[in-house]
Formats: sequence, C-alpha cells, structure tokens
Amino acid sequence: MALAMLWFARRSRREFLSLPEIEPALKGPAGSVTVVVPARNEASNITRLLRSLREAPVVVVDDQSDDGTPELARAAGAEVISAGPLPPGWLGKPHACWLGARHSDSDWLLFVDADTWYEPGFVPALVRWAERSGMEAVSCFPRQEFGSWWEQAVLPYALGLYFCGVSARRINRGAGAQSLANGQCLLVRRLVYEAVGGHAAVRDSIIEDVALAQVLQKHGAQLAVARAERWAHVRMYETFTALWRGFEKNSFRFLLANPTTGAQVISASVVMTSWFPILVWLAIGGCWAAAACLAFIPAVAWRPWYYSWRGALLAPVAIYIFQMIALHGMLKTLLGLSTDWKGRQVG
Repeated sequence: MALAMLWFARRSRREFLSLPEIEPALKGPAGSVTVVVPARNEASNITRLLRSLREAPVVVVDDQSDDGTPELARAAGAEVISAGPLPPGWLGKPHACWLGARHSDSDWLLFVDADTWYEPGFVPALVRWAERSGMEAVSCFPRQEFGSWWEQAVLPYALGLYFCGVSARRINRGAGAQSLANGQCLLVRRLVYEAVGGHAAVRDSIIEDVALAQVLQKHGAQLAVARAERWAHVRMYETFTALWRGFEKNSFRFLLANPTTGAQVISASVVMTSWFPILVWLAIGGCWAAAACLAFIPAVAWRPWYYSWRGALLAPVAIYIFQMIALHGMLKTLLGLSTDWKGRQVG
C-alpha cells in the first residue's frame, strides 16, 4: 500500500510538471484579445483581478450580483454588461461567458474567473505563446494561493489526486485524446470559438470547461493545457463551506467526463484511504515500527504537491476530507440532487 501511495502521488506530480509552461520572455506582436470575466457576487475578488489586467480590454459580465460587484468593476475601469435572467436550459457561467464573447470582436477571447489574478505581461505573453505554438486554444493552471489551513490541506491534494488519472501527453495530443481544460484561465481563438458553438454548445454543463475542451477536440481544434504558476494566481475558496460545495458539484462529474481518468482516480482514492485502517491494524497488532513508518507516508508521498513540509503533514486530513466531499458529491449526482452554489441550485 505504501509503495502504491508513493507511486500514485509521484506519478501525478510528474504528469503535471510535464505540461508545457507559458514562457515569460516571449516578445513581439500578438493578436488582439478581450478578457471576459463571468462574475456573480465577486465583490471580494473583482478589484484585485481587474487591477492585474492592464494589457487588454476587459468585459465583466455581471450575473445578477447583489453585493456591489458591477459597481466595483466599473470603478476599476472595466466595461460591465448585465447577464440578465437566465434563459431556459442555461447555467450561469456558460451564459455569462457566451454573452461576454459576443460583446467583443478581438482575435482572441480570454475567459478568466474572478478569483484569479495575474502578473504584468501575462495576457500578451499567453497570446504570443498560443500563436507561436500553433494553438487555437490554451488553458492554464495558475498557482494555488491559500488563506486557511483547510485550503492549504485540501487543495494541493485535490489537484494531485485528479492528475493521478491525467496523461499530459494525451491531453495535448489533439482530437480523440483525453479532454481537460481549466475554466479559471482559458484562451480561445474567436473564429474557432464561434465555429464550434462556443459556450452555447455547453450551456447546461456544470463542468463547462472540460465540456468545451471536448467540443473543441471533437472539431479538431488544437488545444494545449499549460502551467502558468509564475504568471497567474488563484484563491478558489475562502470558506470551508465554499470548498465543500465547489468540489461537491464538480468532482464526480470530472470523473464521468473522462472515464479512463475516473477509473485511475478511484483506484488512487482506494489506495489513499486505506492508509488509516492499515495504520490502526498495525498498531493493534503491536507492529509499532511499521506503524510509525507508515504514519509519515502520506506526507512523504504528497510533499511535491505542497509548498512546505508543514502543509504536507496535513495530507492525511486532506485524504479523508476530500473523500467525504467526493462521496457526497457522487451520491447527489447519481440521485439527481442539486447543490447550492452562489445562491442558485445547480445539478
């Protein structure tokens, strides 16, 4: 079990690091780009994001916020449009992204979440990287930032667990390959976006980013998934309730979207959650030396995903917190039950 845990954790990190990295030194002309920000009750995040985006026009699509988000966005210099009531068959984020895309005429569209922020020069560097790589879409993974112990514990483990089933080679291979995208930061060439139907093609998807990646690949578009930790940052969940509900609505659906990935993630989850029962069994049997060694295996295995040993020591807690969230999300998905997300029922 210990060897399997080490193998899964190290393999997942290797696959993640095998993703191409956006190069910060790229210079030269780049096509025009519009940044589209779907925003619903993002008053705590929107100003930070907009202050970090100075190299391109920004369209904030206000999805019926009631916390002052549109006023803050206008004060920060962004153009703000109202999403209005949701049409039948649409979910909020795909609808907001679709409206924002239709509101611009640039060569490229960059969809970013309001809880992200960027280093100077990121937007033109990303467009140059896409153009020089011959890509028609690029999705980036930002650096995860934390403000609480539960974020520090759960988020690195959750990302690492997902990459237990991801092949960097397959997701960047083209049509028919494994599908992956990160909706926190997704660049798409406008002509390709419109040709495949854009977010209208995934209007009812809770995991619209992966769904859009599948649509793009189905139509033969060149999509790359890349790392941008030096350029981009994200703080996904500021409260434990938000963390629970966010993974509850997404985790099982990610596995269903890619069955091969799902099977490997489930296998890894079984290995990880067997840690504590085996530890107890060894302790009860008097195998104290073996139990003492096993006690530190999660921290050793998952250390590459954490920013410090202090964070890695929380890995055992993360294993079981995330497992509870994932099982709860699976049951709700299979039973057709919805999850409250930003004041709406989704699912």
